Amino acid sequence: MLPAGGRISRRTALLLAVGGLAQLSAPRALPATGDRAGLSPQGAPSTGVRARVEDLLAARARALLRADRPALLAGTAPAARAAQEQAAVRAAAVPFSAVEYRISGVTEPDAGGRIIVTAGLAHRLRGVDQHPAVLSRRLTFDRGPAGWLLSADEPDGSAALWDLGEVRAAQGEHCLVLGLGPAEELAGLVAVADKAVPAVSELWGREWPGRLLVLTPATEPQFARMLDVAAGSYQGIAAVTVAAGGEPAATPADRIMVNPEAFRGLSDLGRQVVITHEATHVATRAATRSWTPLWLSEGVADYTGYRGAGRTARQIAPELARDVAAGRVPTALPADADFAAGAAGIAQAYEQAWLACETVAHRFGPQRLVGLYRAVGAMGDPARLDGVLQAELGLDLPAFTKAWSAELVRQLRR
Repeated sequence: MLPAGGRISRRTALLLAVGGLAQLSAPRALPATGDRAGLSPQGAPSTGVRARVEDLLAARARALLRADRPALLAGTAPAARAAQEQAAVRAAAVPFSAVEYRISGVTEPDAGGRIIVTAGLAHRLRGVDQHPAVLSRRLTFDRGPAGWLLSADEPDGSAALWDLGEVRAAQGEHCLVLGLGPAEELAGLVAVADKAVPAVSELWGREWPGRLLVLTPATEPQFARMLDVAAGSYQGIAAVTVAAGGEPAATPADRIMVNPEAFRGLSDLGRQVVITHEATHVATRAATRSWTPLWLSEGVADYTGYRGAGRTARQIAPELARDVAAGRVPTALPADADFAAGAAGIAQAYEQAWLACETVAHRFGPQRLVGLYRAVGAMGDPARLDGVLQAELGLDLPAFTKAWSAELVRQLRR
């Protein structure tokens, strides 16, 4: 992810001035929803209620898939039809290729004849999703003269883009962009994403799908709602990569979410580097494991983003250059905690990570960096990092850290 806009940090302001960018993030996983668990076994409503709910949700899923507004409104309580009419408009342009509600729980009817259903909205988008993404939903049904009718379908956690406004779609050669902003903003993202994919494939190969899904809400608070975090938690972060809940762990991360207010504050180069960085997370998801250190996963994404950009180390790492000039030379690679949003020294952590991967690529070649990344992903135990570095680079961790620190001083004291 990348800070810009809003309260722009000194690092961001400097990078905007030189056409660069600021901090980037590791892929973030949204919570998965349960499988097709059916209704709650304890205190479950009658079989007739269960059957009615399942029928209503199956019909609703078909209506979403076909963008069939009359069908979406059928089975809706009269008081909720205006809201559901608006929901139909908001989702009409979303290119669903599959939609299914997976029920995980149903409450007993209350005294007013109301039940609450929790379910996962499993969906695939045409041309980009190999597996369904699952969003948690909370659905309310009221009992009236005509039987059970839907009165609300709301996010139970992360909001869908179409919960927040009318979605527009823009197709590119290598991407699908869905957004709430103007058409020209979506077109700009298409151009950036279409350029990012070949740049990533040139370094990382074509073993990934080579297609991006980019989601962009209209405001930063909407961005926070899509991530299910408190407003302001990602202030100044221009983009994140999320692994959609419900997918197999080894499949590629499939959604790049753009924070529009921060993204608009970047230069053209900054925007390109951000999306290329995030596209690297998508391409390397299958080789990224919980034990992959963030200095490596963020470093390779930054390295790929800046590759061929024509920027010097001092332009890419101004905060770190300032530290080095003041005699504050790091002697240890950044820890995972150093990359947390809001952490003190987060700018330097990303700069150090970039320079660690730049050091590998400069000294051993870019493909050795790719090989190192994949070997770390395959090692299975973080305690084996020292041995992997020795096998791939001929340097154990202390020797690599020493070489990185020396390269850092060499490049930033120029």
